[in-house]
Amino acid sequence: MLSSYADDEYVQQATDAGASGYLLKQSAADDLIEAVREIARGNAFFSPSVLKRLLEFYRESRRKGRPSSQRSGQLTSREQEVLQLVAEGQLNKQIAGALSISVKTVEKHRQQLMNKLNIHDIAGLTRYAMARGVVENAGRRT
Repeated sequence: MLSSYADDEYVQQATDAGASGYLLKQSAADDLIEAVREIARGNAFFSPSVLKRLLEFYRESRRKGRPSSQRSGQLTSREQEVLQLVAEGQLNKQIAGALSISVKTVEKHRQQLMNKLNIHDIAGLTRYAMARGVVENAGRRT
């Protein structure tokens, strides 16, 4: 989503509707090109200021005692590792290299994560990981 609105409400509506990213119109042209490429690869991309507020929102929600889902207890340790790397914006090939497994195995783990959590996009997995504290500081490309 490319928008001139940086309000949390707009960002929330866009991500709830399935947006894999949110880029502010005042961003540099290079950021727009990078965002399109990352989303085409299946990753998420948020303007740094938007991502910072998303992280703050999820951290605050956790502090206020938001009920933690039981779903994370169903994840294997390998699925948790893959979730963390996906949320950090790493591509399947990078994850495979980091974990010394094949790209096909990474794809299988990602699919199992999506099935178990009933989340069917990378942006959703990233939001889930941030909400659960799996990712302390997601980079620009999350």
